[in-house]
Amino acid sequence: MSGANDFDLFRTSEFHEELRAAVQEVVKDKIAPYAAAVDEEARYPQEAHDALVASDFFAPHVPEEYDGVGADALATCIVIEEVARADASASLIPAVNKLGSMPVILGGSEAIKATYLPPLARGEAGFSYGLSEREAGSDTAGMKCRAKADGDHFVLNGQKSWITNAGVSQYYTVLAVTDPDGPRGNNVTAFVVEKSDEGFTFGEKERKLGIKGSPTRELHFDNCRIPADRMVGDPGEGLKIALRTLDHTRVTIGAQAVGIAQGALDHALAYVKERKQFGKHIADFQGIQFMLADMAMELEAARQMVYVAAAKSERNDADLSFFGAAAKCYASDVAMRVTTDAVQLLGGAGYTRDFPLERMMRDAKITQIYEGTNQIQRIVMARQLLKG
Repeated sequence: MSGANDFDLFRTSEFHEELRAAVQEVVKDKIAPYAAAVDEEARYPQEAHDALVASDFFAPHVPEEYDGVGADALATCIVIEEVARADASASLIPAVNKLGSMPVILGGSEAIKATYLPPLARGEAGFSYGLSEREAGSDTAGMKCRAKADGDHFVLNGQKSWITNAGVSQYYTVLAVTDPDGPRGNNVTAFVVEKSDEGFTFGEKERKLGIKGSPTRELHFDNCRIPADRMVGDPGEGLKIALRTLDHTRVTIGAQAVGIAQGALDHALAYVKERKQFGKHIADFQGIQFMLADMAMELEAARQMVYVAAAKSERNDADLSFFGAAAKCYASDVAMRVTTDAVQLLGGAGYTRDFPLERMMRDAKITQIYEGTNQIQRIVMARQLLKG
């Protein structure tokens, strides 16, 4: 039958599975042992940072021409997934490096790519993303941050909220209004701001439910003067570039959610096979087996959605907006259900910090919120459907 070999398309390649095994080794030796302490102390996972740099997993998406390893979208997702399986906070290092730099990759000039991508690829600098504000979260076009032209510079004033790895990253893609009287949504421009720029400071670290190892802070701009050649794309194109960026990076949040859920299922399986009640292992009870089956079934469906979306991201398919939103939305909802059920399977033990399940449950929640809440994802999907 013609096309029979096409069934191989539904299998990850040998390269991707070798990559997975390599990431798993790094995670086992250099990331997992510190995950509980990172959460307990709410500190940046420096051990994971250093291990990811040493293994070229810090920003694997950067193309080879900019000193990167040129990992495709699926490979990048696998890195994030496997790190998140042990520590969601650490998985935000490669995820946010992609988020912050993707506007540069999609819309930046050759000069700006050559300036900012090689240090990122080498692990010398992290890259964060400044889009949301206090009063402009889901309503991104309602932002108030301003960038006013002044000769061959722009002067930034305003703030950004909920910025992942703020204070740790050296580079920030920042969206600001450059034409206050212009049409809404077409008056925003993207810029690269450097941590050392005068007038650029950070708020206090947010005290969060989960991902405590990843610092979340506000960005403050007080007459922050930056060269005009730090503009990403053309004036007024910022929001278009930002939304194109999210089409690609929502897939990585889906991968993070899959990793968190897989880690929770791993621990739950190990526990139910050891724990005994009524004279036998609780894994032998049909009620427990049904829970495990549902958890694994939904998790695998989420993983396949993420991988399909990653392939579409790599090809830049026309329907990426739908699949990126669907993968992020479904995988994060699954992560919340699986981690909650995993806590339930451990009973009282799952509610304690002696096991990582309560941390994974807390970490899973943010995947339903950031890079667009799941309500926004459903709006994105519905609009794509209605457009045909």
